Amino acid sequence: MSLLELHQVSKFYGEGETAVRALYEMDLSVDEGQFVAVMGPSGSGKSTLLTIAGSLEEPSSGEVYVGGAALSRMGRNDKARLRRRAIGYVFQDFNLLPGLSAAENVALPLELDGVPSRRALQIGCSTLERLALADRAGHYPDQLSGGERQRVAIARALVGERRLLLADEPSGALDSRNGEAVMRIIFDACRSGVGAVVVTHDPHLASWADRVVFLRDGRVANAPDAVAGASAGRPLASPG
Repeated sequence: MSLLELHQVSKFYGEGETAVRALYEMDLSVDEGQFVAVMGPSGSGKSTLLTIAGSLEEPSSGEVYVGGAALSRMGRNDKARLRRRAIGYVFQDFNLLPGLSAAENVALPLELDGVPSRRALQIGCSTLERLALADRAGHYPDQLSGGERQRVAIARALVGERRLLLADEPSGALDSRNGEAVMRIIFDACRSGVGAVVVTHDPHLASWADRVVFLRDGRVANAPDAVAGASAGRPLASPG
């Protein structure tokens, strides 16, 4: 089953001769359990692709389907509900709330969706345990290392029944060891049925993916030899 489908999606900023084309007639399909890496130079449309796929931004034309539902037919409240229940985001800067503990950050989406606080916190702690962070559940973001904060952000993105993960350079601020550990977490989540779209600049990390999509000037281009030659779904090295 396709978790995410983009059909002829274009995005323009501005009008007339000064208009900037961020995406142009983009087609993309992501199935359950599929790990898709997105690569390309700065300004190629990678982040725009994620925001449109996650209903944070409207396309200029084309259609986006999440779990078979067309986003264009949803109102604002329906889209917000979809984001809370079905879509998880991992941002470059983590976006953790400094006044909440790791477990509280993970539990927050559940609480916003009406899950009682105690139950949400239990689920949050359980999710952190899956990512080997049970002993850090009560710590605040400024008490965690960069790798730990990133794993908390991934736990928050995967909490509950979310089946679509969108990640923008999730390893960009990490060293190579922690970067590969993050990719391992996403890889394992996909093996359990999660569909993931991950923006990365590193061909080595992209080799964890089942498929690599290379963007240039808002369109899908042929992947460079270094990426095309990577063993899809077969990491070049296991995280230590």
